[in-house]
Amino acid sequence: MISVVIVDDELSAVESLVWELKHFNTDISVVAQFTNPEEAIDYLTTNNPDCLFLDIQMPTMDGFQFLNKFPKRDFAVVITTAYNEYAIKALKHEAIDYLLKPIDSDDLQETIKKIKKHKSKQKSELNFELAFEQFNERFNKKKVTINTDGKLIFIDADDILLVSGDGNYSTIELANNQKIVVTKKLKEVNSLLPQDHFFRIHNSYIINLNHLKEFIKSDGYVVLTNNKKIPVARQRKSDFLEKL
Repeated sequence: MISVVIVDDELSAVESLVWELKHFNTDISVVAQFTNPEEAIDYLTTNNPDCLFLDIQMPTMDGFQFLNKFPKRDFAVVITTAYNEYAIKALKHEAIDYLLKPIDSDDLQETIKKIKKHKSKQKSELNFELAFEQFNERFNKKKVTINTDGKLIFIDADDILLVSGDGNYSTIELANNQKIVVTKKLKEVNSLLPQDHFFRIHNSYIINLNHLKEFIKSDGYVVLTNNKKIPVARQRKSDFLEKL
């Protein structure tokens, strides 16, 4: 089943697209629809559909400003608009298709094929990532495999200082000051890390205990080897001390 979100300030356009998707595509599920882009942003911060159908001309923000809120995203984007001058800009924002209103049923069916192809490609990448993780576990390799921007990155676990989370995104900070943003929740990244020397000390932070420099008990924070201060959640303090 393909999960779809629709964002368009015109309610009639939303209802028309919902009708088309539901009546001609039994494997499409419209999980959310919005006429207010701000509400859609809130939704997409905590939900990850397969595809977003997005209008360009909206009064409070245009579709490209909307996409700038999600520089790293897993969902496919289909631009829907009554104007044809945005095609090149849509490609630059990595939209997989561009539909002119009123949307033609045959064009929509071709778009659905592209969405399915995009989802299938993502699934293949995920399967490869899982296979590599199993290989690492089997042969006791200290590599962390991260899937981002259509490529797999292999990171030495010892090089990771900390990971911070923000909704559907996480930022991995390395000892060389490099930062890698991935479209994974902090809980997902945590499952990829060796549990013997990584600890989630806060809802928003995971630290590498090998890079722990100080623990300031009175103020409730730790200092890492790069001198960065990270708060320790009160409810995690006892587990943290046991881990040490």
